[in-house]
Amino acid sequence: MEDISLLLSDIVLNEKFIYGVLSNVKKKSEATFNKVSIKPVLIKEEKKLQLTFEYEKKVIHENLDFLEGIEKIKGLLNEYFRQAMIFTVEADYHILISKKGKATILKKKPTKESIDLSHNRKKTYIIEDGEPCDFLIRLGVMNENGKVLSKKYDKFRQINRFLEMVEDVIPKIKTDKILNIVDFGCGKSYLTFALYHYLVDILKIDVNIIGLDLKHDVISFCNEVANDLNYDRLKFIHGDIKDFTELDRVDIVVTLHACDTATDAALVKAVNWEAQAILSVPCCQHELLDIIHNPIMVPMEKHGIIKEKLSSLVTDSIRANILEILGYSTQLLEFIDMEHTPKNILIRAIKIDKTNKEAVKQYLDFKKFWGIEELYIEKELIDKLNKHLDI
Repeated sequence: MEDISLLLSDIVLNEKFIYGVLSNVKKKSEATFNKVSIKPVLIKEEKKLQLTFEYEKKVIHENLDFLEGIEKIKGLLNEYFRQAMIFTVEADYHILISKKGKATILKKKPTKESIDLSHNRKKTYIIEDGEPCDFLIRLGVMNENGKVLSKKYDKFRQINRFLEMVEDVIPKIKTDKILNIVDFGCGKSYLTFALYHYLVDILKIDVNIIGLDLKHDVISFCNEVANDLNYDRLKFIHGDIKDFTELDRVDIVVTLHACDTATDAALVKAVNWEAQAILSVPCCQHELLDIIHNPIMVPMEKHGIIKEKLSSLVTDSIRANILEILGYSTQLLEFIDMEHTPKNILIRAIKIDKTNKEAVKQYLDFKKFWGIEELYIEKELIDKLNKHLDI
């Protein structure tokens, strides 16, 4: 296999590689995936090798650094496949592996033109259009061939945007034991199913996911879908966020478009669980609408539509500030508008167990500026907050 190793190192590291396909499984009785296609991609300005594993009813992507990709390809040819077609700018290579493991490399004239990745920045999604995905087909986002329906493309983009945010979170949390995850106000649960698919089918992480909602018909439908797809570590239950007692420990809390203080109820639960991560898209922040006031801000406050937006921004800023005080690294990120609301700010918080003293001063000064005395989230977390506000 030394010749293959030298060939791969040369064409990949010197960026001669265009495209490749690994095929012809050695032990078909033990096969899980049938083929692997390989191509260079540009992800966040970094060049990677994308390996696409093709199963009977799904595909899984792996984006690897060049050296990691070379080792992965070598391992697949050594243990799994008998054949490879490698297309480069200089030549086409046909690799054949005998039953005894001997490698033969046939070289031919190049048949493909190279692609300048800097001019080919087609959006790379975690779940790709054109590649069948079981839950998206079941929920009517894709057809049976994996083509995203035109009227569902916004939903498809939203799902992938959500998974990108989850992708950034996973390396920062502990995954050495089963992750307990709750999606409060899960609704039709596109993102709940996406989360399960990503964590279980793609990352192979052990999870226990619960979706909670107040609508009986929605819960019934989601449980039916989960059952049909054999998503056996996912279930949906009916109930209110405040009354949820199904789990004693939760690692990730998701809350999307929970209205007004329902978002705060979810954040309170997350903090009390000492959840490792929180992903929250608030909605309908009405609590401060008639409370916030500062004479300097009257030019904004006197316009109802402006004050409504202002109260939403102030509310989410305070929520993020409180999470920082209580030991979370917090970001406010742009999400994608939900179907029934233009709210598009996501609060992403990662537990770091470090008190942010600067956040305490910011919190007190900010409340004073807006004339805010006490919010729902403060009342619910008063004991925890007081330990830090006395610093």
